[in-house]
Amino acid sequence: METIIIIVFVLGYLAITLEHNLKIDKLIPALAMMALLWAIIALAHMPVFEIIPGIGKESHHLDGVLLHHLGKTAEILVFLLGAMTIVEIIDYFDGFATIKGYIKTKKKTKLLWIVSTLAFILSAIIDNLTATIVLITILQKLIKERELRLWFAGIIIIAANAGGAWSPIGDVTTTMLWIANKVTALVLVEHVLIPSIFCYAIPTFIASRMSVFKGSVESDASDNDKPKSKYAATMFYLGLGAIIFVPIFKSVTHLPPYVGMMLSLAFVAAFAEIYSSAKFNITTIDGGESESAAHHSPVHHSLSKIELPSILFFLGILMAVAALESLGMLFDFAGVLDSSVPALGTELNSTKISDLVVVLLGAGSAVIDNVPLVAASIGMFQIGIDEPAWHFIAYSAGTGGSMLIIGSAAGVVAMGMEKIDFFWYFKNIAWLALIGFLSGAAVFVLMRNFILNV
Repeated sequence: METIIIIVFVLGYLAITLEHNLKIDKLIPALAMMALLWAIIALAHMPVFEIIPGIGKESHHLDGVLLHHLGKTAEILVFLLGAMTIVEIIDYFDGFATIKGYIKTKKKTKLLWIVSTLAFILSAIIDNLTATIVLITILQKLIKERELRLWFAGIIIIAANAGGAWSPIGDVTTTMLWIANKVTALVLVEHVLIPSIFCYAIPTFIASRMSVFKGSVESDASDNDKPKSKYAATMFYLGLGAIIFVPIFKSVTHLPPYVGMMLSLAFVAAFAEIYSSAKFNITTIDGGESESAAHHSPVHHSLSKIELPSILFFLGILMAVAALESLGMLFDFAGVLDSSVPALGTELNSTKISDLVVVLLGAGSAVIDNVPLVAASIGMFQIGIDEPAWHFIAYSAGTGGSMLIIGSAAGVVAMGMEKIDFFWYFKNIAWLALIGFLSGAAVFVLMRNFILNV
């Protein structure tokens, strides 16, 4: 039966990886794979385990194990729902137009540094996917020439992924590690911030010396462009502050992050309702709509804009990986990895993980989705909280995807917004992303060994 389990997982994984070729949304194979794996386990009466750090595999009843993994997955999904809603509320008030006020220059080199730095900072707060969407939207107003926008978009992808890697709320994978109590917010920032800066700054510096970024841009944008709402700036800063508050709330209360995110959402939503003077739609007795129907709640509007396919994909893939973990397969696979890299002399199941394994994980995230890779690593490696290996995994999985346009959510959304060709990106941007990834990895190892002494 274990062979059938592996075959189903591999086929589902391939379908997810080849979604663009198959023209089937990746949530479909993810959900199908998850359901089939648990169904096989139930029908075959396969023994399931819960992996307990420091102890190993402990046998449990299927219902208990399934409920345990569903609870852990729900923590991530509820957290993401809250963050996505806050971002959509900011967008409802046109809050992201505030960013355009920071961009005054027409010089391509200066514009490159401003845009990449904004991507790096914003992605750490509102996540790398949203930061990419916001900045490419702004670029479409600032730059007329499409070919030049493609170059800017490529650097934005690198910077956004680098920015998401050092923040517990900047990327789904770092959020997963944070919620799973593999890393804490402050120590993650301490270990990964500087490597991430190198990861985005070196490619940006190299690109700034290229001929394509010489001279000035021709802009279609009007200098009189203003936000559509007078509360745009207020909601922008209020929303960002509310998201930043979540790690602080967790540190003080030691409650799961989704609790703080729900509090932040309630706070932002309250101001959104006050500023919009919205009223709920009320249906009259005769079935018609009252005058207040013309007004819409910004919270309801924002909830309707959330990308539920992504939430369902995360549900499917995380629960599918949980099925393998419950069978003990990931725990056993860690030992296989340990024996396959003997030259580095590390022990995967005790205190350290081979740097080569983590770098390969980062390279793998450029080819396949980094979410299941990190989910698998959480199940495989039984090491303590804030071990440097977890921070290296956060860095590698977060930034390695920049090497291919399909290797990260930021890349995929940029590909859709600007119709970026896979091979154009591979030829022009991939080598810059590789240099940035390896530079940051080298800085991480040097800091760990000689500065942080861990």
